[in-house]
Amino acid sequence: MVEIATIGTFLVAAIASLFMAWAIGAGSSGSTPFAPAVGANAISVMRAGFLVGLLGFAGAVLQGANVSEAVGAELIGGVTLNAEAATIALLIAAVLVALGVFAGYPIATAFTVTGAVIGVGLAMGGDPAWPKYTEIATLWILTPFVGGGLAYAIARTLRAEPVSEETLIVVLAAFVGALVANIEFAILGPEEAGGASIAQVAGGWLPGPTIAGTAAASIAIAAAWALAIGFDLRQGTERGERHFLLVLGGLVAFSAGGSQVGLAVGPLIPLSGDVGLPLPALLLGGGFGLLLGSWTGAPRMIKAISQDYSSLGPRRSIAALIPSFIIAQTAVLYGIPVSFNEIIVSAIIGSGYAAAGAGGGVSASKMGYTVLAWIGSLAGSIVVSYVGFVVVFSLIG
Repeated sequence: MVEIATIGTFLVAAIASLFMAWAIGAGSSGSTPFAPAVGANAISVMRAGFLVGLLGFAGAVLQGANVSEAVGAELIGGVTLNAEAATIALLIAAVLVALGVFAGYPIATAFTVTGAVIGVGLAMGGDPAWPKYTEIATLWILTPFVGGGLAYAIARTLRAEPVSEETLIVVLAAFVGALVANIEFAILGPEEAGGASIAQVAGGWLPGPTIAGTAAASIAIAAAWALAIGFDLRQGTERGERHFLLVLGGLVAFSAGGSQVGLAVGPLIPLSGDVGLPLPALLLGGGFGLLLGSWTGAPRMIKAISQDYSSLGPRRSIAALIPSFIIAQTAVLYGIPVSFNEIIVSAIIGSGYAAAGAGGGVSASKMGYTVLAWIGSLAGSIVVSYVGFVVVFSLIG
């Protein structure tokens, strides 16, 4: 039988986790996915907030396990987070993110939570997990270059004259369709395998080797996406581009839920076994917190990002969202906490510079403040959580 004290401490940590999930939903996962679509006038701010909440919830439940387990068990070695440490880390990170939301600046949630967990883990006497830090740092450093570079290349290609814009959009739709066919979902495969992709499941129904079936299913799904977008473009190029943009925003919102929920519920994983709560239940709770945050707090940040960073049209928005989706799913696959603010902002800058003019409408001062906020998010959260844990336990002792 579970002791009352154990249940009580877990509930305190769970409340802190819910607060963290709300802050994430109001900030990075709720504000960034549809910001380019809002900037392109493809959807209103309030509708974007409503949709991103639902899609983020779905992503949290279906793809949230990898990052959750990484945050809960792979950021520090030699110790396991207790209820007090998890609560301190979550509260400090949530307060910092919430301050960013209300101040109108996108605090990097992944940096903040990662730093907070590392800070309390070190204060508990744990060892740095250098291999995981190397993996995380590699993705964080590459994100601006890969995301911005791909967005720039796609935007420039869409402006090129030799190939029609409609043809290029159809090709991009086929590419995105192939990606969607091969991302993994928890409900499509055994839990020990981490799930399976739509192409793998569909390919298993076909005769012949599994690899050949998966490839055939991927091609078929990509062709279906191309045909659907191509038909829509025939009804009007601008109409088709806006619909494709909304689809991309939805995919990024789904991916945001799959990654960002781990930042909220990951620290609870070491504690959940004591109360018999499985990971899917934690993901449901975290997804609900993301949903509440997206519906109540995200519109403010959606407006700030879409209007302050760049004046985007449909083509540049499409160019920004495709690499964002790719990077987000890479992070989910490898269980790496990633900042959606960093992903989207980098892609917006890349697509912005592809436009006529030296800045493409990008605010240099806003970018400078944002980069400083990212750096401060990591360093500040490590220091504050380390000191906070030491102070709290010195007072208790």
